[in-house]
Amino acid sequence: MAGMANPPPSIPDLFGATDEPATEARNAARPLADRLRPRVLAEVVGQDQLLGPEGAIARMLERGSLASLILWGPPGVGKTTIARLLAEAAGLRFTALSAVFSGVADLKRAFDEARARKSNGQGTLLFVDEIHRFNRAQQDGFLPVVEDGTVTLVGATTENPSFALNGALLSRCQVMVLKRLDDAALDLLLARAEEETGRSLPLLPDARVTLRAMADGDGRYLLNMAEQLFALPERTKPLDAAALSTLLAKRAALYDKDREEHYNLISALHKSMRGSDPDAALYWLARMLTGGEDPRYIARRLTRFAAEDIGMADPRLLPFAIAAWETYERMGSPEGELALAQLVVHLATAPKSNAVYTAFGAAMRAAKETGSLMPPKHILNAPTKLMKEIGYGSGYEYDHDADEAFSGQNYFPEEMARQAFYRPTDRGAEAAIGERMARWEEMRRRRR
Repeated sequence: MAGMANPPPSIPDLFGATDEPATEARNAARPLADRLRPRVLAEVVGQDQLLGPEGAIARMLERGSLASLILWGPPGVGKTTIARLLAEAAGLRFTALSAVFSGVADLKRAFDEARARKSNGQGTLLFVDEIHRFNRAQQDGFLPVVEDGTVTLVGATTENPSFALNGALLSRCQVMVLKRLDDAALDLLLARAEEETGRSLPLLPDARVTLRAMADGDGRYLLNMAEQLFALPERTKPLDAAALSTLLAKRAALYDKDREEHYNLISALHKSMRGSDPDAALYWLARMLTGGEDPRYIARRLTRFAAEDIGMADPRLLPFAIAAWETYERMGSPEGELALAQLVVHLATAPKSNAVYTAFGAAMRAAKETGSLMPPKHILNAPTKLMKEIGYGSGYEYDHDADEAFSGQNYFPEEMARQAFYRPTDRGAEAAIGERMARWEEMRRRRR
């Protein structure tokens, strides 16, 4: 306006400074991971399956119909960032809670504020970090506000929602699976970090590969390590992989002995042995041990494998498994772990048969179906006169006195037809067992 004095100085100016240096100082003080936080969904790396042109979330935004979501993925892959940017893209007010620090009162306050905004035509995206940490009653509290549209719920979890969340809540949300960041995504983050700081990382090519491996798919951890490297003097000689590993601590592998990763890795170990791959089996054994799994639990599962997946194909392996277990008990870690490794290799390279496992399951089903049928009288003992008079033990043939120590008598209940539960394979020791059983069956037919 003409004649108007110069506008009043900004608050920083009153203290003899301009806005720009203060802003730069504030930015420099912020962690690198925060400074590189994406500003739009297109800048999020490594989740194209959800955010790319054909991704489920991208299609929702295109239709203007954002559903309540559960973002499931490992740490450092962008769950919080995606939720915040979703709110901006959908025109919703972003409200965040952490299940670690929030209780019923916090939820009620968030719901009340969302209802007030809804009455004024403003929607709310309620982001709940670590949503699996809420108990079932707290999770049920989300149901009415999700159903009536008071909030669009976006929950973040590192745990399998199938186990960690109520079925009722899951039925009202769509689960979106976020992937651990691959090498391409991690390298893109490093390039952005170098552009942001105006410096190249002081790393030789092999060390750059090692840095990505140390992050283990966690973008936030990668940027935190990069920030430590940028803090080195600018004249620092580029580090090789060994020097980098000495300087920085490797991210601990994800493993929780009572959560999903525990079951994932024991499943991987079991199936690798079943698939006769000793190298993969040793890798999964090592992953479990380095993750802190109790070797006794592993020994118990290996013993089960010897009975379930090898059985009569190599019956020596069951006592071998017990011996490896006892060796660990006597020696402890780390020496005793070698016995478990030897057992894993032996189990993986042994001939496989689940014939006993299958036969036992079939026998259990038959036992439940047939009830309380009596054994045939000829195989019952007759210690009293009465029992002899009613036919107990009558007609029994002592097998050791028969040809090939095989009488061929019937040992099933008289009211039950003979059944073949155990069907040996042609692998390992079972091949010879199968031949004997075929010969015995032929002798039974001749007897009939």
